[in-house]
Amino acid sequence: MSQALLTKPQMRGLLAKRLRVHIIGAFVFSLGVVALYKYGVAEPRKKSYADFYKNYDAVKEFEAMRDAGVFQGVSPKGK
Repeated sequence: MSQALLTKPQMRGLLAKRLRVHIIGAFVFSLGVVALYKYGVAEPRKKSYADFYKNYDAVKEFEAMRDAGVFQGVSPKGK
């Protein structure tokens, strides 16, 4: 009587079925991580670099470092 109440476990094709579910889940998860990285890290970083270099003057920066005495081979402007 108790044997009739229990269903047989699925043995044939169990690995293939579980792999299919897990591969699809891993693919969806990886796409989500990529989207989060792109819009959470890469795009703000690109915007920060663009904003910085929009008003960046390399010559002015060089002159400020030269006047501060950062370089060894370049003397300050007044000397």
